[in-house]
Amino acid sequence: MNKQRIVILGAGESGVGAAMLAQKHGYDVFVSDFGVIPSQYKARLNELNIAFEEQQHTMERILTAAEIIKSPGIPEKTPVIKEIKKNKIPVISEIEFAKRYTHAKTICITGSNGKTTTSLLTYHILKHAGLNVGLAGNIGNSFAAQVATAEYDWYVLEISSFMLDDMYDFRADVAVLLNITPDHLDRYDYKLGNYAASKMRIAQNQSEDDSFIYCADDEETLKAMKQQKVESRMYPFSIRKHIEQGAYLESNNIHININLNDQLTMSITDLALQGKHNIYNSMASGIVAKVLDIRNATIRESMGDFKNVEHRLEHVAKISGVEYINDSKATNVNSTWYALESVNTDVILIMGGVDKGNDYEMLKDMVRQKVRAIVCLGKDNKRIHEAFEDDVEVIVNTFSAHEAVQVAYHLAKKGNTVLLSPACASFDLFKNYEDRGNQFKAAVKEL
Repeated sequence: MNKQRIVILGAGESGVGAAMLAQKHGYDVFVSDFGVIPSQYKARLNELNIAFEEQQHTMERILTAAEIIKSPGIPEKTPVIKEIKKNKIPVISEIEFAKRYTHAKTICITGSNGKTTTSLLTYHILKHAGLNVGLAGNIGNSFAAQVATAEYDWYVLEISSFMLDDMYDFRADVAVLLNITPDHLDRYDYKLGNYAASKMRIAQNQSEDDSFIYCADDEETLKAMKQQKVESRMYPFSIRKHIEQGAYLESNNIHININLNDQLTMSITDLALQGKHNIYNSMASGIVAKVLDIRNATIRESMGDFKNVEHRLEHVAKISGVEYINDSKATNVNSTWYALESVNTDVILIMGGVDKGNDYEMLKDMVRQKVRAIVCLGKDNKRIHEAFEDDVEVIVNTFSAHEAVQVAYHLAKKGNTVLLSPACASFDLFKNYEDRGNQFKAAVKEL
C-alpha cells in the first residue's frame, strides 16, 4: 500500500515540527521552501531522512499531496497556494495537524497585542501550579514537534491570525481573545472586518463545556462577536465596569470571580507586569487559571514574580540619567501606543521599518504629549515624516541600530527615556525583530 503523501510548505520551526510528526505517523513527507532553509532545520531534516527542497517549489511533487501543511507566513495570494487550491488539495496549519495526534487540552491565546506576554504568564502560572504543561504555537518550540516527542496534559498555544486562517476542525478548550486592532491588514484586503473574523476563529467549534475569555472594553472584539455566535461559557474582563463572572478592576484591585464563593482579589501594585495593557493581560491569565481551578495563592505568587519576554519593554541600561528600553517586538502601531502609555517621562522614540499599511493617527496624541524627537530606523521613512512632522520638532533618519542609538544619545536629556518601539516589521534592515532588538542592545552597551 502506498503511504499517503503530506507536503509541507516552509521549513521553519512549524514546518520542520510538522514534518517530524507526519513522519512519526507513517506519512510520506516532502518539505518545500521557496527561501533558503536555516542550517539548524536543514540538519534536522537530513538527520530524519526527510526529503526537502529549498529556493524553489516543484509543483509536480507538491501537487501529488493528499494534504498540505502551510507555514503561517505564506499568504493565500502566492502562486503556489493558488495552484494548490485550483487542484482542490486541502491546506491546513501545523496547529490543526498536530491537534489530531494529542489528547492534551489546549489554552489558545490570540489578539493583536499582548498574546506573547499573556501566553508566557499563563504558562508560568500553570507550571507553578504543578500542571504538566507545554508552551507552543507562535512561541518557543513547534506544537507538532512537541506532540511528536513529549507527553503533556495541557498546552498553552499562542495563536496568530495567520494560523487561525488554516484551522478548521481544531477546537480550543479555553480560548482567549485579548483585543483586535489593525495589524497585518495587507493580508486581509486592508479590511479590518476580515482580520477580525479571522481572530474570532479562536472560538470556532467550541461547545458549552469550553470557555471563551475576551476583553469587554475592546470595541472591535464586541463588534466581531455580533458576527459569530459563541457557544462556550463566556468570561469577559474589563477595567471600566463591574463584571459578574469574569474579571474587573476596582480601586486599584483586580477581582476575578469565576466561582462566586472563591473570588481572587489582587492589588495592581503587586503585579509583576505594570502598565494598563498589562492589567488586561494579567486579568486574562488569571481567568484561565481560575477556570482550571488553580489556587488563589499560586495565582498571586505567579503574577507577582513573572519575568516578561525579551524585546518587549525590556530595560537595557540607564546611562547619564537616560533610560534605554528595547521594545523591538512592537511591530504594529498599537503596540507602540502601549509602550508610550507605559513610560512616564519624555521620550526619544526610535521607530520605523517595513510599514504594513500603518495608520499612525492613533499615535498622534501620545506623540504630542510625550515624544521630544523621533529617530527613524528604516529604509523608507517618508510616511513617518508625513504623519508626525506637525507633532514633533525633530525627526531624523538613520539606517542602522548603531546610528539610531548614537543620534538618540545626543538628543536625550537627563530624565528622558530612549524607547525603541518601531511600530513596523524589521526585515528591511534586520533578519527579524529579535535581531533588531539585539543590535539595539549591543549599540546601547557601547555608549
